[in-house]
Amino acid sequence: MTARVHPDEDRPAGPAGPSARDTPPDPHTLLGPHTPAGPHTPPGRTPRPHRRPEPDDGPPAVHPGGPAHQHPAAPGPGAEDNSPADRRPHPRPGPATSTPAREPSVRATGAPPLAAAGPAARAPHPLRTEFLRGATPWAAAALLVALGWPLAATAAQWQGSWGATTGRLSTAAAVIGVPFALAAGAWQGGRERRRRMTDLRASSPRTPLAQFLTAALPLACVLAGAYLVAVAGALLACAPYVSAGGPVPAVFAGDALSIAACAVLGQVAGRVLPWRAAPPLLAVGGYVLAGVTTSSSSGPAALAPASLRLIGDDGLPVWWCPLVSALFTAGLAAAAVLARSARRRGTALLPLTASLAAAALLLHTGDGRVRDNPLAHRQVCDDSTTPHVCVNATRPDLLPEAVRVLSGVTARLQGVQNVPVRFEDLSRRPRADEVELPLLTPLGWWSVRGRVLDPRGYAWQAALNLVQVRPECGRTPSAGRVRAVDGAVLRWLAPHSAWKDDRERSVRSARERGDAGVPAGFRAEDRAYARLVALGDDERRAWLGRYFATVRECSPDGSGVPSL
Repeated sequence: MTARVHPDEDRPAGPAGPSARDTPPDPHTLLGPHTPAGPHTPPGRTPRPHRRPEPDDGPPAVHPGGPAHQHPAAPGPGAEDNSPADRRPHPRPGPATSTPAREPSVRATGAPPLAAAGPAARAPHPLRTEFLRGATPWAAAALLVALGWPLAATAAQWQGSWGATTGRLSTAAAVIGVPFALAAGAWQGGRERRRRMTDLRASSPRTPLAQFLTAALPLACVLAGAYLVAVAGALLACAPYVSAGGPVPAVFAGDALSIAACAVLGQVAGRVLPWRAAPPLLAVGGYVLAGVTTSSSSGPAALAPASLRLIGDDGLPVWWCPLVSALFTAGLAAAAVLARSARRRGTALLPLTASLAAAALLLHTGDGRVRDNPLAHRQVCDDSTTPHVCVNATRPDLLPEAVRVLSGVTARLQGVQNVPVRFEDLSRRPRADEVELPLLTPLGWWSVRGRVLDPRGYAWQAALNLVQVRPECGRTPSAGRVRAVDGAVLRWLAPHSAWKDDRERSVRSARERGDAGVPAGFRAEDRAYARLVALGDDERRAWLGRYFATVRECSPDGSGVPSL
């Protein structure tokens, strides 16, 4: 049966009811012609054909009059479209007519509507991941331990001297830091090949250069940072025991940059040669290079990373040389990276040119990378003693200790004439009125942290320098008597138990050889010492004055040396 749609003018309207156009259709008539009429369908009226809901149709408005008064949204202006539903044009929703999403009713589902999802969690930056995970933090910790352990074990040899501390840190960077950075970089560079991630890396939207720098820079930075942490600890440990000069920050900055550049070079080598044997081979090669360049700082050895060598405080590094050395290594690393990963490989020529210029400057400078320390040619003296006690101006903190240790010798020489004016501590030979101060350096052998290791042995050596400045008398008739007098004065100036041990060894050796002259000489020395001790103070000072007047000469008959 076909339903006919009646025009509006054929539909009767009640005197009090609205027109058919204004009356909303009954909801039960929207089911179509095959749907049986509901109980609310007026008798004798044919149900209207089913109209498919349009995309812009909203939910039906609810009126207080009940379900019979519910109707769809009011149509727009214009004539009503009574064509079949399947032939009507469906308007495309525009930007302003988007269909609102219908949420399920709380009453129908029994649950509250879902809350809007929050913003997606931001992924961590790749650099942060490289810094905090993987082998990078472990490499930094391992390098810090590798640097800190030998520095702590040899602290007695550098605490108290800026030059010794700087030289020890530079040597540690060359011998430990550079080989370690090469090996760690090579291991990091072969990571993708070992994990079979080469194809995944190639499919990444990031450029090869960006991928390389993301993996290489964190390792280089943490290794350089580990070295700088070791430097800071060593400088803080040295500061309480040194009072002259100061550290040279350019040396430590250049060493740190060289370590970082070697880490990048190792990364390039690890990507080019992803063998498991590459890291140990690079470490061995770096160690051998450091060992070869240790004995020399000129010529091709000047091009080795962190090749500056300082021994004590006699020399100072030229401030720009460590930075130029780091530029040479960093230029090679940058050229290798650009040649390996850049889209335009010709850009590698720029850092390569800078590296070659730095190499030419280093080769031209040669031994001029270390200049003389002006403090090493001056002294700091205490003139309250006889002789005066002077120490090198690079170690003024050791002057009170030297005066204290030599107080026994200087007190016995108080008021004695013809004694040397001072104990000098310079690299030149002593003058006629000077005598050499016993060695206070190298640190760790004679003094540690401002203290003399063996005070009695140090005083005995100072007295020996006072007595044994005369030329060798040879086999003159008076040689035995002169040696006995010198031995008696030495024993009186610095009584020390070590001379007894030396005497016993000499006597034992002479008896084994059958030499009777050595025991006889010691017996003569004992008699001279007994006479010297028996003299009064004034008489002893007068005799010592005559003795020191002839201490630098030896007449053939020995008549110039006073007898005891």
